[in-house]
Amino acid sequence: MKSRIEQLQELLKDDINDSFLKYALALEYVKVKENDTARECFLKLIKEDENYIASYYQLGKLYESLNEVEKAMKIYKNGIGIAKKIENKKTLLELQEAYNELIEIDEDGF
Repeated sequence: MKSRIEQLQELLKDDINDSFLKYALALEYVKVKENDTARECFLKLIKEDENYIASYYQLGKLYESLNEVEKAMKIYKNGIGIAKKIENKKTLLELQEAYNELIEIDEDGF
């Protein structure tokens, strides 16, 4: 039986431009702790489809888990700009909340 990653890779062969499949694949790599591969998947997706804004949140969370706070803040900030541009209020609020939490941690030194 194929793993979820293998299944998603197979599906992507049929539609290499499917942003949802690329996003799902990146999330699967996060689940199995293949962080470098997950990061590359998210970065590639953002480059190819900057409006797939869920990627900014998940990549920011991945950076946080790797203690790369500056990179997380930058990704959240980029995502906030895109969310405003495409008027996605729900994701905008999620990105702003994640960004604000990091600012508080940074200012408090925790």
